[in-house]
Amino acid sequence: METAQHRVEHPTFETVWAALQEVSERQKETDRLIKEYAEQQKEDAKQWAKQREEDSRQMKEDADRRAKQRDEDYRRMKERADQFDKRFGSFTNRFGEMVEHMVLPNMLKGFRALGIVFDKAYNNAKIEDANGRILFETDITLESGDKVMIVEVKTKLDVEDVTEHIKHMEKVRAYADKKGDKRIYLGAVAAMIIYGNERIFALKNGFYVIEPSGETFDITPPQGIYFPREWLPA
Repeated sequence: METAQHRVEHPTFETVWAALQEVSERQKETDRLIKEYAEQQKEDAKQWAKQREEDSRQMKEDADRRAKQRDEDYRRMKERADQFDKRFGSFTNRFGEMVEHMVLPNMLKGFRALGIVFDKAYNNAKIEDANGRILFETDITLESGDKVMIVEVKTKLDVEDVTEHIKHMEKVRAYADKKGDKRIYLGAVAAMIIYGNERIFALKNGFYVIEPSGETFDITPPQGIYFPREWLPA
């Protein structure tokens, strides 16, 4: 019986060399791809850094532009305010005269309609110390046997005016206590122009609000969730 014989062929030098060359070529290709990837990563990093620098520059320019715009807006507002003051510099004085000749005579009647009776009204009162120094001035003062109303008069009412009037009322109250005045002190603000926020702020702080209405004026008392503030004797 014949036995099958398998012939094992050993690789020749040429075959091994060709295989090594193929491996070498593949390694070179791999190295090339790795190098390209590294270079691309490096280029991407440079582009990202450049973009970040550009974004930072753009943000700074935008911030500078906004700052310049704010400065310009402020300058224009100041110019308009200066022009207003220049054109209407005497308006406050004329408003004071109007208060004296038109509003003041009817203010007692207006508060009487709200149930607050005053029997005396005067304007431009100056309170001085023993040395003749003016401690404070009041635009309008209404008095009765048990109450005093101090009215601050402005052309246009601002929130700061209300805040200052609170301080003013505290000074008036302290002076009244020093003089032994046991009456209750109330506060009010009057102005030709009063916007909604300022009106609410004044009412919230317990002030009566007096403003023009046609040929006369309206007095709005703190009401609802707001109450008239009373500066009581110590």
